[in-house]
Amino acid sequence: MANENSKILTAEQETKLRQPIEAYVGAIQEKIDSLRVDGIDKVLSCQNLIDGIKRDRNLTRAERDARIAEVQEDLNNAKEIRDKNKDEIAKLIADAEAYLKAHFVQEYYRPVKESCDLEKARVKEQYRKNLEELQKEHQEIVSKISDHKELKDEKYVYKNRLFDAKMKLEKDLQQIKDRRHAAYNYKFHLIDLLRMSKFTFLESRAQKWENYKYVFNRRAFLLQNGLYIAIVLIFIMLCIITPAVKNSPLLTYNNVLNILQQASPRMFLALGVAGLILLTGTDLSIGRMIGMGMTTATIIMHQGINTGGVFGHIFDFTGLPIGVRVVFALIMCTLLCTCFTAIAGFFTAKFKMHPFISTMANMLVIFGLVTYATKGVSFGAIEPTIPSMIIPKLNNFPTIILWAVAAIIIIWFIWNKTTFGKNLYAVGGNPEAAAVSGISVFRVTVGAFILAGILYGFGAWLECARMVGSGSAAYGQGWEMDAIAACVVGGVSFTGGIGKISGVVVGVLIFTALTYSLTILGIDTNLQFVFEGIIIIVAVTLDCLKYVQKK
Repeated sequence: MANENSKILTAEQETKLRQPIEAYVGAIQEKIDSLRVDGIDKVLSCQNLIDGIKRDRNLTRAERDARIAEVQEDLNNAKEIRDKNKDEIAKLIADAEAYLKAHFVQEYYRPVKESCDLEKARVKEQYRKNLEELQKEHQEIVSKISDHKELKDEKYVYKNRLFDAKMKLEKDLQQIKDRRHAAYNYKFHLIDLLRMSKFTFLESRAQKWENYKYVFNRRAFLLQNGLYIAIVLIFIMLCIITPAVKNSPLLTYNNVLNILQQASPRMFLALGVAGLILLTGTDLSIGRMIGMGMTTATIIMHQGINTGGVFGHIFDFTGLPIGVRVVFALIMCTLLCTCFTAIAGFFTAKFKMHPFISTMANMLVIFGLVTYATKGVSFGAIEPTIPSMIIPKLNNFPTIILWAVAAIIIIWFIWNKTTFGKNLYAVGGNPEAAAVSGISVFRVTVGAFILAGILYGFGAWLECARMVGSGSAAYGQGWEMDAIAACVVGGVSFTGGIGKISGVVVGVLIFTALTYSLTILGIDTNLQFVFEGIIIIVAVTLDCLKYVQKK
């Protein structure tokens, strides 16, 4: 133990180890700084001065041009000096870097790291001894106490002492961690000064990895990614089980394409409802929207005269060119879905009605209207040439996937690069603060519902093309649960203002892949609902834990 303690460096010893490096590199840095004074430093100063003159609205154009001309002359002289000293500065930097490479790790960082490791072990051992002493002392006191109240007070004191000991341990460990981290970053601090904040790709990666390790917290990591890890492990298990049960591998090229193909229409639904969840809302009418959109699209693109009617009227669109029918079906799907989501959005925004109620009302109205209008019948198949027009297969690759990719890119752009997207996060995070800062909560809320309706319409239209028709009022039942669950699993929080498009995409792919895998294994559909329910409850539980920890 005495030998180990002798290897633990004090702050003075660590400073002494660093002195030769500071002296050598510091001397080179002084030479570089003296060469930069009339060179690059002057160039940057002149450029900033010119920018300031250009922004000064108090100057006339002639005064501005005259001042810029004066500074430009100094700038040109500074550039000449910069170019003249460039090679000499490069040699000095190379000399300093070579010295760091030869001496930094061997003479400074490694001894500090070893010292930190030994100190960490010593602190943990001391903590263990403290616990033993506290427990022994507690047992001695308890053995002498007979009064119930005194016993309760002693247990409370003991619990507080254990907490204090743990806090001291965490504080000491954090100080050791800070010390090692500072020692590691000292090299990059010197390089930062030498190169004026210019790092190589590998140096940037090394710094990011070190910073990640420094801030890494196991509990936070498991809260953030525990569900993903569990689902990946389940999927790996399914990949192992499937060949044994079905004599065919799960991860084949065709299976992957089938998963992506099934996920594509659902991606539109998840992207739509994600914006509502971001506002601490939801949408229970998605499945009925799909049924309405599928029915509408099938009627318009039907092969021949429709066999069923709407309110007793038989529609016949065969007189229109197929291209016109395809576009008309898309417009009607989008228009109908957008109208209903706009109504739900209006009631939610205007009367502060919870989206659960407004969208549930939508769900009932849509299902009732479509079922009554169509008598609940399925409208059969659409023109067989239409799927190849909307979602053709190129070398067996389903282009419906490209529609989903385009939707992901557009919604990502809206969320991250537009004012509406920024306002969406602001209203979801704190609507009162957003309103005070001048954001129209009403417009943002209604806008999110309208955007969701457009995406639902596109999703229903693509699903109609994928399934070659088969539209009915009952189609899409339960799809709202899949879309909402995909968002929750993807990290879009019901607490509002938290979520990423990448998370939504991952959530949709996870659910589709899991459902597809269970179907291949022959698992009953009802049991698949059980799996989905478990995943949803775990995802929401983890989300709530993250929210509680944040609070």
